[in-house]
Amino acid sequence: MFFAWLKRYMPRSLYGRAALILLVPVVALQLVVSVVFIQRHFEGVTEQMTRNVALELRYLLGIVEAADTPEEALAALGGVAGPLAFRIMLPAEVPDRDRRLFYDFSGLRMMETLRSEIDGVLRFDLALSSRQVWVWIDTSHGPLSASFDRRRVSASNPHQLLVLMVFAGGLLTLIAFVFLRNQLRPIKRLAAAAADFGRGRIAPYKPSGALEVRAAGHAFLDMRARIERQIEQRTMMLSGVSHDLRTPLTRLKLGLSLQEETPETKALLRDVEDMERLLDEFLAFVRDDTLDDPDDCDPAEVVSDVVERFAASGAPVELAEVVGDGRMTLRPMAVTRALENLIGNALQYGRRCELRMVVTERSVRISVEDDGPGIPEHLRDEALKPFSRLDTARNQDRGSGVGLGLAIAGDIARRHGGALLLGASESLGGLKADLILAR
Repeated sequence: MFFAWLKRYMPRSLYGRAALILLVPVVALQLVVSVVFIQRHFEGVTEQMTRNVALELRYLLGIVEAADTPEEALAALGGVAGPLAFRIMLPAEVPDRDRRLFYDFSGLRMMETLRSEIDGVLRFDLALSSRQVWVWIDTSHGPLSASFDRRRVSASNPHQLLVLMVFAGGLLTLIAFVFLRNQLRPIKRLAAAAADFGRGRIAPYKPSGALEVRAAGHAFLDMRARIERQIEQRTMMLSGVSHDLRTPLTRLKLGLSLQEETPETKALLRDVEDMERLLDEFLAFVRDDTLDDPDDCDPAEVVSDVVERFAASGAPVELAEVVGDGRMTLRPMAVTRALENLIGNALQYGRRCELRMVVTERSVRISVEDDGPGIPEHLRDEALKPFSRLDTARNQDRGSGVGLGLAIAGDIARRHGGALLLGASESLGGLKADLILAR
């Protein structure tokens, strides 16, 4: 239970946790040394010095008790109290309570020592002046007041060690933090390079830092190179497959067009066209990362251009709401294609489509909503898979695709460090597709 509560308040960043690991031992060591110094050394020195003063006070009290009258006692003390650096008053008015500053721990030890060494101690006043001590002692001639220099019972400048410890601890912590930051910088660079690669950007990266960090950096570069080679080989292979398949499909289409038009030839022509469309969509799905390069642009302009093109063609598409603004790095053609797929999917199964965009510091959320039948919650994950066609969930009377529209949009979102989420539209009652792009 305690560790769960503690984990909630622990720093989440690597810098914060490293600083905590660095500061906790330093602060703990200073506290331990401070307590030991105050309780063992400082209090011991105070107690020893106070006993010396107690011996002198007992000598003065002996002179007072030997006198017959207060006047004789004062006269006898006149030649002794001065050389011993005491100021004596007899008789003296006694305060109603001891006075001491709350942080004066050495004064507390001094008061306890004097009371144990001298009988009849009545009151102390350590708050009137930080450099003087007043003590009232009961005698046979009435209360006696004695004052003396505070430095006679307390070590001078006891705070020097504490100040030196704090200053040295702060300086060493600063130096250690500078070295620690230099060690953590290669890790942050590696994390940034991995994040850029996850968003489809190839950022320059050179391994540096400690041996372990360098090993992780080289492993990342090897992994990135293998993935790039795999993508390139897949694209080249599919391009060759496309070229090889289009030639026999073209011959089939040409041969069927030369035949006498019959229901059978019409059905075969439709099959050939479906094969061409399926081939085009499949190639588009595996080659969507080659559409364009990342560019700094305004996502609101990209969304507005897509909506305007659909609206110009007479499609019932509108941009209902835009919250926030700002520029970001993205692939504009890829995002345009993802939006075209989502809008086309919305118009295929609904009569109207609305877009909403929310821009925050960390992401851009573009919502595409329609008034169609929607997708049941238990089938939404299946709808995002390639070549998935939910005939039982969506109305197929208005046409059918090849099941790659949502998959392409989802892949583009992931290449921008985001995701594609499906839900229910609250305003239109149909499907709501949220295209999330990381900034």
